[in-house]
Amino acid sequence: MTVVEFEARGAVRQLFRSKDPEVLLSGAAGTGKSVGVLMRLHLLMLDNAGARGLILRKTHASLTASTLVSFRHKILKEALGAGLVRFYGGSAQEPAAFRYKNGSSVTVGGLDRSTRVLSTEFDMVMIDEATEVTEEDVDTVTGRLRNGVLPIQQLVMCTNPGPPSHHLKQRCDDGRTRILYSRHEDNPRMYRNGDWTDYGRTYLARLDGLRGVRYKRMRHGLWVAAEDVVFDEWDESVHVIDPFTPPTSWPRFWSIDWGFNNPAVVQFWARDPDGTVYLYREIYETKRTADQLAKRCLKYVTEDGRREGKWTEPKPRVILADHDAGDRALFERELGLSTRAADKRVKIGLQVANTRLKIGANGKPRVYVMRGSCVSRDKDLREAKKPTCFTDEIGGYEWDRRPGHEEEPVKEGDHSMDPYRYLCMYLDPPRNGRSKLHLPHTLGALTG
Repeated sequence: MTVVEFEARGAVRQLFRSKDPEVLLSGAAGTGKSVGVLMRLHLLMLDNAGARGLILRKTHASLTASTLVSFRHKILKEALGAGLVRFYGGSAQEPAAFRYKNGSSVTVGGLDRSTRVLSTEFDMVMIDEATEVTEEDVDTVTGRLRNGVLPIQQLVMCTNPGPPSHHLKQRCDDGRTRILYSRHEDNPRMYRNGDWTDYGRTYLARLDGLRGVRYKRMRHGLWVAAEDVVFDEWDESVHVIDPFTPPTSWPRFWSIDWGFNNPAVVQFWARDPDGTVYLYREIYETKRTADQLAKRCLKYVTEDGRREGKWTEPKPRVILADHDAGDRALFERELGLSTRAADKRVKIGLQVANTRLKIGANGKPRVYVMRGSCVSRDKDLREAKKPTCFTDEIGGYEWDRRPGHEEEPVKEGDHSMDPYRYLCMYLDPPRNGRSKLHLPHTLGALTG
């Protein structure tokens, strides 16, 4: 007989006793929320023959890279080894699932493939990183909770906090969802016998190095908005959209901020006939020289990843870059295309960039970010709970309120904000130094 020890504390302990149809586990990073919910789901499947569970994230790729790793190695390891559970990889007719010997199953997938994973009924659904999903997503999922094997059909969502205006927090405030707050002390790996473990001290030291709104959310688990946010027109529920392949007729633009110890960022933008731009790919990595960064770009735009290879998408009309001549030369030599020095004015550039985020008379903004557009999240930054892409940065990008710096943003977590500003200053150049905008102009010829 195999014995697996699991200690449910705090919010997870409350979840094990909960009969609420909707529960949100909210807390700082590293409090053990996801592992607790996964264990709850696993035990229900073991104890109730024929029950059906579902593990979701917004995208299938993000699920397989994170939540499923925890489920396999932290929850199912012994059950898989004992033959109590086996993994079915899916087919054209059925999505991937963990199948239990007693007839229960846990389907896994992303809401970007919702027609497959939501094609049947469930007893319990877990949504990880729930701030990524829309209110419509949540309502759709609750409609599939009707398998009827468990006495309680339950949706459990896990998340680090976001702004108080987020639909999940509003759902809890309205009484539709019960919110349970988890703390670092709830995680036995971090806190034991009344004291922090070595792992806990190291982990908290990382979180204590954060600043501003990310510190409040990731360290203390607070639902707070940035107090002095630079891009006050940003609304993730509006500006982040599901991915699609831009038509080849749409011109492309690249924008670059060099880095090495700090992240180097390359943004790939497409512009539709109305002048709206879409961030469809982003590279955000540390420890990359400019020539290595060019090789990374070629991997995504040519058939064989070489400069001489056939391009699989339109070449950029312009590549905007920070002014460093050495980095530009290395990048150009490896890529085979020329770059253009960006207009780096900060104050007016931020005004122009924020204007693009505003909702126009047609009810739409002039900039969108495709969900999952970051194709290379930096592992070290992710472990340090620092921003790893455009959407990580923009909500916490704040003005510096130190004396003498009032009109400057905080120079931290801005590595993706700079190339976004470069793009906006190119597409909507202010006239006579003022931020009044004009309609998108006809751009120059293809560089390189």
